[in-house]
Amino acid sequence: MTYNLRITDLPIDERPRERLLANGANHLSTAELIAILLGTGQGPGKLSAVGLGQYLLKYLGESQRDPLMRLREVSAAELIEIPGVGPAKATAILAAIELGKRTFQIKPDERSIIDSPGSAAAALSHELMWMSQEKFAVLLLDVKNRLLGTHIITIGTATETLAPPREIFREVLRQGATRVIVAHNHPSGSLDPSSEDLRLTEQLLAGAKLLNVPLLDHLILGNGDWASLRQTTELWSTQFDNL
Repeated sequence: MTYNLRITDLPIDERPRERLLANGANHLSTAELIAILLGTGQGPGKLSAVGLGQYLLKYLGESQRDPLMRLREVSAAELIEIPGVGPAKATAILAAIELGKRTFQIKPDERSIIDSPGSAAAALSHELMWMSQEKFAVLLLDVKNRLLGTHIITIGTATETLAPPREIFREVLRQGATRVIVAHNHPSGSLDPSSEDLRLTEQLLAGAKLLNVPLLDHLILGNGDWASLRQTTELWSTQFDNL
């Protein structure tokens, strides 16, 4: 695709709006999604909207960080500094980012059934997903996996937090939960567990077995995604029934 052309100069099947309607938003590149928000192009070399979207991503990525991570925390003033992006385009981008965050962070009602790692992640995303500090939380369930509530146990720095098993199970017992899921976020966006994450999970599984309060999972959240240690490790191989 040639990105110094106007969108109207492109064949219909290469135009972002038409491709989205025909194939769905997940088939578009990030630059094409931004192009739909921008509406028009310009900037250096009179770029098309798609070209301006590509230029915007490159501009944000000059700090060696993932441009999508920069985009989720960029300010209006920073966007307006980019050639070709004025107040109208900047506010459209920021509104779309905020809408995406709010959609992802919708919390289920209490007593909702938590029957998968995905539903557990959705229940905890409001507290954990987009935070700049690492937080450790518990999701409290009854015997039928109905949501009783969530609770933040500890708040750490941008890179680490501490979650003593004693504090975790104290809250579980205080709330009368009979099943529990724990989770923490990685502000870096990485979903890979650290050695400390794995060691803590082993300790929690041992404590959960002793107290007869099944630990159903340990989730890591970050950068709009999540990972289940139950699905990606062998730590639960001799433990409780599946979610």
